Amino acid sequence: MSLKKALLSKVLAIAMGLLVSLSVYAADTPRDASTESVPKESMFQAGRSYIARVSDRLVDSVSGKSEELIDRAMEVIGVRYRWDAELPQSGLDGSSFVGYVFKDKLGFLLPRKSTQMSRVGKPINRDELQPGDLVFFNTMRLTFSHVGIYVGDNKFIHSPSKGTTVRVDDLGSLYWDKRFDGARRLDGSDNLNDAERQELLNEVKNLKRKSRSL
Repeated sequence: MSLKKALLSKVLAIAMGLLVSLSVYAADTPRDASTESVPKESMFQAGRSYIARVSDRLVDSVSGKSEELIDRAMEVIGVRYRWDAELPQSGLDGSSFVGYVFKDKLGFLLPRKSTQMSRVGKPINRDELQPGDLVFFNTMRLTFSHVGIYVGDNKFIHSPSKGTTVRVDDLGSLYWDKRFDGARRLDGSDNLNDAERQELLNEVKNLKRKSRSL
């Protein structure tokens, strides 16, 4: 009787193994390309008023989707800090984290550097902060040398520095409170110079080229 039970258990184990293998194969098998839509990069318009036009769309999106924006930012928690990297797979620095979240969720292209981001949108007081606003800090004895996204309840999410990962911190903590450098709300305005604006427009052209190849 014990031999029969042993044989039955072995047969069941083999059957379960086959079922698991079939499930994994089905999950890994690519779908027919004709039944799956391919996401494309948003198409941006060029020109001097480009930032104003896209920012107007951004403000509308943030005002109605700030919770979704913050949720997307929270999904990146734990991604390691890496200087001058722009994708979560490789790591994100302070400004590239902010740029990635806004572009990935809203299709909005921000300047690459935090100092440039500090000239997009309008300045707001600390007591006016709303989820989705940009918060800036002096962390390298330079104004606006670090940036994060305000998430509410006096907290912000950011990629702090080498050896750390994307995380949420409190604006009221001694370190960040001392280094707080101001906040901006994206309203369609900017104080970028011609060279910075051209750099941004060049990136728009690159996105257009990529979109055509998809």
